Amino acid sequence: MGTNQSPPNPVIISLALFMTIYVMSPTWSRIYSEAIEPYNKGTIDQTVALDKAVTPFRDFMLTYTREKDLALFLEFAKLKDVTDIKKVPIWVIVPAFMISELKTAFQIGFLLFIPFVVVDLIVSNILLSLGMFMLSPVMISLPFKILLFVLTDGWNLIIRGLLSGYQ
Repeated sequence: MGTNQSPPNPVIISLALFMTIYVMSPTWSRIYSEAIEPYNKGTIDQTVALDKAVTPFRDFMLTYTREKDLALFLEFAKLKDVTDIKKVPIWVIVPAFMISELKTAFQIGFLLFIPFVVVDLIVSNILLSLGMFMLSPVMISLPFKILLFVLTDGWNLIIRGLLSGYQ
């Protein structure tokens, strides 16, 4: 957008933290009911509890990992002959999930960047046509970009897009 620290990083981190809690709460509830509760009651031992706790995380990550990314890490782990996806080790799934999420984040960032570049280009062209080439286009375009973000309800659109990816 061109705003240096608006919103501040602690606000962005808090938003990411609470969205993570929101998205992951069904998985954590499943872990609690299937692994932690039986372990606390003494009906299962620690090894079984750990296996049961990893399963929901594995299922969640496998659901949202691109096959191409998983295949990449399977290839480099020399595990090409894996036929059952449930037998893929967690240490292969985690980095594949991370790069899948990074790709999605870059796609979202690029889609957010395009309208703001268009606003910058329009303002720059108008300033150049008026002969104001010494005036920084950012000074003029920043209020328009903020106005565009507010009028389109940008936060709602961003959060809706992020959460719809996890349904």
